[in-house]
Amino acid sequence: MKRIGVLTSGGDAPGMNAAIRAVVLTANAAELEVVGFEYGYNGILERQYLTLTPYHVNHLIQHGGTVLKSARCQAMYSDDGVKQVAAVLHELAIDALVLIGGDGTFRGAVQLSQYYQGALMGVPGTIDNDVDGTDFTIGFHTAVDTALDAIDKIRDTADAFERIFLVEVMGRHTGYLAVAAGIAAGAEQIICPELASELDTAKILQHIRNAQQHRGRCSYLIVLAETMYPGGAAALALELERQGVECRASVLGHIQRGGRPVGADRILATKLGAYAVEQLLQGAHLMMAGEVNAQATLYPLIKTGDKQKKVDQYLLSWQQQVAQY
Repeated sequence: MKRIGVLTSGGDAPGMNAAIRAVVLTANAAELEVVGFEYGYNGILERQYLTLTPYHVNHLIQHGGTVLKSARCQAMYSDDGVKQVAAVLHELAIDALVLIGGDGTFRGAVQLSQYYQGALMGVPGTIDNDVDGTDFTIGFHTAVDTALDAIDKIRDTADAFERIFLVEVMGRHTGYLAVAAGIAAGAEQIICPELASELDTAKILQHIRNAQQHRGRCSYLIVLAETMYPGGAAALALELERQGVECRASVLGHIQRGGRPVGADRILATKLGAYAVEQLLQGAHLMMAGEVNAQATLYPLIKTGDKQKKVDQYLLSWQQQVAQY
């Protein structure tokens, strides 16, 4: 192995730069050349790349976003597109490719393995934390802190007016971010896919009325995972108001993807980026570098999207039991 590639794909996550840095520094120590592809798989197809040295990643660990940029690649949804990506990698003599991203990125890697002769290694980078084979994904801790900072501020104004707020957080089809931010913020309700596939507004209203019965007029926060209600938090707020409960909606949106990565994400990214390169040198292929119980480990890329990992059911159950108080 002489030359490896690295790319970031899909939604960006704080800590991706730290992972790139770890890949470059570890590869440099092993006398490997590193090629950074820009805009995910698109950078391979369009031959947008640069050679990365330790100089390029100097003082990069603290920056959010990704220096390699990110994008979703439509060509990866067809066999012809995947074949073209493999052909370019062969043409550029890329012996192995490190892919920093989430479930979609890894599905693309599995498809690519049918035509690409080199080794493939995933590094989990997504704020959603919805990747099997690792306790946490790069970016999740920062996204939780970002959401929590916003929710704490919303609580201040909710207290001042004794008002009900709906706060919508990211997470696609999982509730990891909603549960973590909701528990840390002391939200009265958390609404996420792990609780129900569909919302029951009658139950939401009953929770609110129970709390008001015990506490009187008070602030009340509901943290809502995106995609849980058609139209999101704003539409749900209107529906609750039609049923007699005044509330306000706040959608945190892409702010959760930005900002400097917190220490936990910088450390995780460094560990997984370095481990990914080391395992490639040991012959690993079609695996993801993850961390389970504080130990770096490998997990088959093909199984990372099986959705076997679960949110903390204990905390979720506890929150539901005490919400009325």
